[in-house]
Amino acid sequence: MASRGRPRSFDRLTALRRAMEVFWDKGYERASMADLTAAMGINSPSLYAAFGSKEALFKEAVELYVATEGSGIWDNVNAAPTARQAVEEVLRSSAIAFTRGEDARGCLVVLAAPQAHGAAPAIDEELKRRRQANIDALKVRFEQAVAEGELPQGFDCAAVATYMVTVQHGMSIQARDGATREVLLAVADCAMAAWDKLTERG
Repeated sequence: MASRGRPRSFDRLTALRRAMEVFWDKGYERASMADLTAAMGINSPSLYAAFGSKEALFKEAVELYVATEGSGIWDNVNAAPTARQAVEEVLRSSAIAFTRGEDARGCLVVLAAPQAHGAAPAIDEELKRRRQANIDALKVRFEQAVAEGELPQGFDCAAVATYMVTVQHGMSIQARDGATREVLLAVADCAMAAWDKLTERG
């Protein structure tokens, strides 16, 4: 009787990175198991054994994206000397990150969400949580700036934080549509001009 072969071995991190690329290109919903296994160089049983499910694989891919491709964008929100510098660094870093490489794809966290509402509620909630965390980070930074006197009393921290993250999301879509780094940096400059008007003291 022929002995059974050993399970196929593979580098888990390499496979995860390849899965991240598929999700980044296609989004969660359009990335099929066939797409994923082909890119990762493994079969379906190996994928399920290593990652559990497509949903769990996606969540790990997002973690990898945030730690690698998306790193640096939000790292200095609290360390920046002023709230203005914090916002400007987020937007300019985004413009650079979203247009890195020959095939610019924007932000995975913004663009990979399921297109049909409710199609994958756990994924919807995970991405929503991450996007909201970015708004909250700016809001907290602005509240600190108000307390320290950098920003005027009555400054709407929540609204401006939401506005700036909305600009960043738009930059991601523009990058996916082919906008150049120069175009996105100009968008960042426009947002900072709006910031200067919003923070004027009457």
